[in-house]
Amino acid sequence: METVVSWAGGAAFIGQTGSGHKVVMDGAPEGGGRNLGARPMEMLLVGMGGCTAYDVVNILRKSRQPVSDCRVELSASRAEQDPKVFTAIHAHFIVSGDGLDEKAVARAISLSADKYCSASLMLGKTAEITHDYEIVATESR
Repeated sequence: METVVSWAGGAAFIGQTGSGHKVVMDGAPEGGGRNLGARPMEMLLVGMGGCTAYDVVNILRKSRQPVSDCRVELSASRAEQDPKVFTAIHAHFIVSGDGLDEKAVARAISLSADKYCSASLMLGKTAEITHDYEIVATESR
């Protein structure tokens, strides 16, 4: 996996992924930025959210669960001193579907957290990661 990050002036940087996608990162105005993009640490949290949501949806699909939506709301705390690593991350999953099995949802989240989500497992080296979930029933049309 490769990526290139280029300085765009001030505190802004443009990252280009190996798959050709670009993302803008910038700092807060008080840090010399212009608030043109996400902060790098926010990107790490978004990456973890995408990684674990991807896993949960795939595991539920493979389990033939009728998943129609998956949202992960993440909140994190950081160390007070440099390096200001994440010290705690909480992931709240909102999984929707018509007739989802609660045990299957819980299992999918646990498998992602404990085995499959590289981002969660890596961030878990410095942060205590917790999770919970809710299931939203949707009706078939």
